[in-house]
Amino acid sequence: MLWILGAVVRTGFLHAQAVSPAAGGLRVVSPNGSVQVELGLDGQGMLNYQVNYVKGRERVVAVSRSALGIIRADADLSRGLDYAGLVSERRVVDEYKMIHGKRAHCRNVAREKVFRFRNGDGQLVDVVFRAYNDGVAFRYVFPGETGKGECRITGERTSFVVPAGTERWMQQYTSAYEGLYPMRTNGVGDKPDQREWGFPALYKVKDNPVWVLVTEADVTRGNCASRLSNRGDENEYTVTMPEKEVSAALPWKSAWRVVMIGALSDIVESTLVADVSEPSKLNTTEWIRPGTAAWVYWAYNHGSKDFRKVVEYVDLAKRMHWPYVLIDWEWDRMGNGGSIEDAVAYARSKGVRPLMWYNSKDSASSGVGLDPYGRLQTHAARSKEFEWLNRIGVYGVKVDFFEDDRQKEMAYCIDILEDAARYHLMVDFHGATVPRGWDRTYPNLMTVEAVYGAEWYGYSPLLTNMGASHNATLPFTRNVIGPMDYTPVTFSNILFPHTTTYAHELALSVVFESGLQHFADKPEAFYKLPPEEQRFLMTVPVAWDDTRLIDGFPGKRVVIARRSGRSWYIGGLNGEDHGQALQLSFGYLGNGEYELELISDGETDKAFARKTLTIRKGGHVSVDCLPRGGFAATLKPRR
Repeated sequence: MLWILGAVVRTGFLHAQAVSPAAGGLRVVSPNGSVQVELGLDGQGMLNYQVNYVKGRERVVAVSRSALGIIRADADLSRGLDYAGLVSERRVVDEYKMIHGKRAHCRNVAREKVFRFRNGDGQLVDVVFRAYNDGVAFRYVFPGETGKGECRITGERTSFVVPAGTERWMQQYTSAYEGLYPMRTNGVGDKPDQREWGFPALYKVKDNPVWVLVTEADVTRGNCASRLSNRGDENEYTVTMPEKEVSAALPWKSAWRVVMIGALSDIVESTLVADVSEPSKLNTTEWIRPGTAAWVYWAYNHGSKDFRKVVEYVDLAKRMHWPYVLIDWEWDRMGNGGSIEDAVAYARSKGVRPLMWYNSKDSASSGVGLDPYGRLQTHAARSKEFEWLNRIGVYGVKVDFFEDDRQKEMAYCIDILEDAARYHLMVDFHGATVPRGWDRTYPNLMTVEAVYGAEWYGYSPLLTNMGASHNATLPFTRNVIGPMDYTPVTFSNILFPHTTTYAHELALSVVFESGLQHFADKPEAFYKLPPEEQRFLMTVPVAWDDTRLIDGFPGKRVVIARRSGRSWYIGGLNGEDHGQALQLSFGYLGNGEYELELISDGETDKAFARKTLTIRKGGHVSVDCLPRGGFAATLKPRR
């Protein structure tokens, strides 16, 4: 029997604030007690939850009481439910390594409970809740015997409720996830009918310095990727499918709904998306090598049909000590002195590893207009193509233009990752969904676009006006959930000019995390840099042992420190249109002296200033930045 007390009507459904006395109640608490989940059933048997965050004596509602429930074609498991008992409870303890990402050594520690509910027809759904010190993850499971039966999921009731007036940073949904994350205090889009939002969604608890980021993880072939909709109540965001139904075999489990909670540093440093995702399925990974790539497309808004241009970028990668060059679209029409095989052979002769672009679609009739087409649609086609890439000496593929977030596209992405791994090929997804934990399960997934990145300087004036604030927002939103192929570090101008400073652009190499980091400018732009800035770009890593947020606020400023070995690399961005001082603190250092080599804004937006300082643990440095400026720094122990 479930006790129902203090029911109140809010945001369109009945809430109950009582819990069951059985099995310690419908409640899950994180290992350190800071995150507390409370479940309840209302008078109609509709399931709901609330997440509280406790720090010291203060108890903050991080997720207001919100709906749970899932619907199948043959069963409504969102209403008329009874509590059927606690299936299991356990302490999750898992340590794992990441080849690239925020942190090499990750610890997945949580308390988990599996609650079972039954509808009036006797059909069952298990709701799995994990409480972490930095958030919550939950998913639905339909029990059943393997190979005996299937289910068709037609919708969810799952929602996330925020109080009216809450500050939120959310992207209006597009299938390529290429948009801004402007701060809003309501759930209204740019147009009244724009009420769909992509993951991740960031908000600040009203009148409290507690932050929450909502996303999803561990999407399998049995799932589509979902989005959020607030068409009913602008402050209630409901998980929404991109198609009418998803079909899968029993037993079935949904993707995890992930809620990161805490200070901004807890959000930025969290590995919760990877924590809840399936461990690596690859038997060997020594062939997976993160690194920087020279990229031909950005400067010319064109592909790689000109052999001589490709040679210039190979020479750039060689001179800058970058391990990779990306040969983009049109390589199947390469001319002006050589073929694609000649370009690959030239790169290899220089010790540069080539990567190659592919269109995920089958023909020009798909409406994209970029070739080559039709080489990846089936396992047989991929095997033939990947075998050829092995034979000529290519190390990875960039696959572009996926249709949307439907189940078939998720399965297609996973098929590509698995087939690429068989041929020891790294993968970069463009025009695709945001990361949802695949970089742990398939560590050959090095990066994903799904961002309004630097290539938009060639299409729209938006980054000219908003680039600095957008760049200072991404570390708190899109880049939190996985690697991001923004194609950063562009000093010259193409169709629409920059208004960010050169030091701001240099800092992007540290602030943005990506297992393959494509530096996008033309060769002469890098060659014109002073020796100190060239050296920085020659040596900055792309895979990290640790990540720390030093200071920041979305859209206004960000200072991030990332460690590789014993050295720290620090990037700072001023997202404002006026100058400001960015603050560096060094409480995370060990004992002893460190040498800080700082590259910051000079007297103009195209100039640099440099200084070298001696730093100790607990020290503090203030860096003056120009409007839309920034800085980059290295911090190494003195010998």
